[in-house]
Amino acid sequence: MNEKTRGTIEMAIAMMILGTIGWFVIVSGQSAINVVFWRCAFGAVALVIICAAFGLLRGHLTWRTLLWSALGGGAIVTNWLLLFASFKMASISISTALYNTQPFILLGLGALFAGEKITANKLLWLGVAFGGLLLIIAGNSNGKDTGITQFSGVFMALAAAFFWAVATIITKKLKGTPPHLIALIQVCVGLLMLAPFASFDNLPATAFSWLALITIGVVHTGLIYVLMYSAVQKLPTHLQGSLTFLYPVVAILVDVIAFDHRLSPGQIAGAAAILLGAAGMNLGWRIFTDKAVCPKELI
Repeated sequence: MNEKTRGTIEMAIAMMILGTIGWFVIVSGQSAINVVFWRCAFGAVALVIICAAFGLLRGHLTWRTLLWSALGGGAIVTNWLLLFASFKMASISISTALYNTQPFILLGLGALFAGEKITANKLLWLGVAFGGLLLIIAGNSNGKDTGITQFSGVFMALAAAFFWAVATIITKKLKGTPPHLIALIQVCVGLLMLAPFASFDNLPATAFSWLALITIGVVHTGLIYVLMYSAVQKLPTHLQGSLTFLYPVVAILVDVIAFDHRLSPGQIAGAAAILLGAAGMNLGWRIFTDKAVCPKELI
């Protein structure tokens, strides 16, 4: 098996596993704060073992690494909190689709703070995704999750995407630092952040619930980082980007199969539009001859 094939399999497995995280969050029966706290706790154990096995606990830690990783940890933990809370309010399918607006938020932040240019093609894909967002918000026709709960879930999913983008920008400051080590620092920051708010008098009552939390920490955090980092080293960027779309597809299938959640036609169209827009952005699809647009012209 060649390197590219091995990397493709690793990334595909990582994305498919990641697509199941919503199910584990729901069946754990815990609040979003508790789920993220235990994700950080079990994830920290897994990542310490992984970092020790790769010899990353010596020679890589500096005050600069700790500072930027801690800031990124604050953003990524907030991202997890908001996303997990949105699963219960707006469904796994809708939340995951909205969460895939990440590339566009990253585009906006890059234009505002890093002077990165926005092209006509990027604006096109942004418009497609924004249209999808409007369809999802307007497409709730089943009468089941209407009102403030649905709106709150939508807002939380979009806010989660924003904090993911912030964490990504911060992580760029740590180029050359092993991502396993960054992740370890981030989950440790999460433990410190959430310890005062975690509900220790409402611990899981069954072994199944504990197993769900352990899986989120060990598999969806520790194992995912190993698979993704290994795959990234073997794959070209365009192939990495295309494989990431297995995540929302699996998440939507899990929502339908496990919870019998059916999206309305408008929501299906909206989710498809967001994924199409994100694919066009990530994979660099061109419809127009690229012409940079000054961010000031967009205001």
